Amino acid sequence: MRLGGLTGADEQAEVTGFAIDNRKVTTGTVFGAFQGARFNGEDFIDDAIKAGAVAIVARPEAQVVGAVHLAAEEPRALFAQLAARFYAPFPQVAVAVTGTNGKTSTVELTRQLWQMAGLNAASIGTLGITTANSQVTTGLTTPDIVTFLANMAGLASNGVTHAAFEASSHGLAQYRTEGLPVIAGAFSNLSRDHLDYHLTMEAYFAAKMRLFSEVLQPGGAAVIWADDAYAEQVEAIARARGLKIFTVGEKGAFLKLVRRTPTPLGQTLLIAVEGREVTVDLPLIGGYQAANALLSAGLVIAAGGDIARTLADLEQVQGVRGRLERAVMTKVGAPVYVDYAHTPDGLAAAIEALRPHTKGRLITVFGAGGDRDTGKRPQMGAIAARLSEVVIVTDDNPRSEDPALIRRSILTAAPGAQEIGDRRSAIAVAIAMAHTDDVVLIAGKGHEQGQIVGNQILPFDDVQVAQECAA
Repeated sequence: MRLGGLTGADEQAEVTGFAIDNRKVTTGTVFGAFQGARFNGEDFIDDAIKAGAVAIVARPEAQVVGAVHLAAEEPRALFAQLAARFYAPFPQVAVAVTGTNGKTSTVELTRQLWQMAGLNAASIGTLGITTANSQVTTGLTTPDIVTFLANMAGLASNGVTHAAFEASSHGLAQYRTEGLPVIAGAFSNLSRDHLDYHLTMEAYFAAKMRLFSEVLQPGGAAVIWADDAYAEQVEAIARARGLKIFTVGEKGAFLKLVRRTPTPLGQTLLIAVEGREVTVDLPLIGGYQAANALLSAGLVIAAGGDIARTLADLEQVQGVRGRLERAVMTKVGAPVYVDYAHTPDGLAAAIEALRPHTKGRLITVFGAGGDRDTGKRPQMGAIAARLSEVVIVTDDNPRSEDPALIRRSILTAAPGAQEIGDRRSAIAVAIAMAHTDDVVLIAGKGHEQGQIVGNQILPFDDVQVAQECAA
């Protein structure tokens, strides 16, 4: 493709690719020079040109000599639009999920429902890229725009027609989910998270809302969890854009959750839809899993799926790695669950999901990540202490912080909690103390297979460690 074909101008240089890292620039690359929190891409413009960049996408005031300057007040947005034209085609149907909690489960359940309907589908997010035949880890909930578009194009070339992806607040704020046509978006919930980046809840919410106000195609659909405190605001934004509205949940107008009854291995949902009631035996436990399931069903239906078939297929879905995953049964018969919950609301939802299945004590093991929002730490401590009979505060991913200080911040609001810094030891103690009717919850890391300490990633898998300790 020639540069003129991308920009509509007269430039005829051959475009061979796109990059936002000057070290990945080769002859014919279009380089995105963006200002970031840690690096200013404009500082590397000369290096990119020396490496062969034919065009630089940057602010109007950036200095570009020796290559075409594609100027924009928001260069990330222009870069995404141009890159999408280069990497297309993409899967015919793409949907996105935003919210604080539930994104990973919702996109993966959406993929499963499509797959059961006979469609070639994929999900992209925290777990990586998942298809019917493989799973590839990417390391980020929302990868950079070049990786995102290249992955989507690769899926299309391999026959994937339907794709569901997580739209994180960082990704939306940094235009990392732009370019390809997105016909439906879902909102799960909003609670405190990532304030180390967004600073305020208002800014955090605004970043999430770009999915509905800008990213979705005109005439697309918004699937909204109606029971969240922010649902009405989300619906107002979607209506102002002219999107079709599908609300789900107890307050939902489309898929109304009439009743939810826990069962030994899941829950029975009574759903009102189009004037009739449908019973679904969902093989996942917890209220938030019911929310994820209804959101995914809403997305599939909003994207053209059959209502009856989609709801029936919910009875065959499988749980997502690290999301209320039952890791092991102890020798005395106590189940041990692993969950990714790392926010106050997420932790509360995980504990409350297990409560109906707990005859004895609920033993919660958790910590908090370093170099992240510090204000949520005492909130999580208070929630764990209020909702659990036994609390063990341990290390999560301390990163560059002193793990003892992180634990101390949690413990200020968790009177009576035990402090065991070493995560393996904390898990071992929890499993050893569990009686037959107790339930153990290990929260915070979920699917992760490493623990970040300083600048090292040490091998650590909560599920595997729980199994080893139980053995």
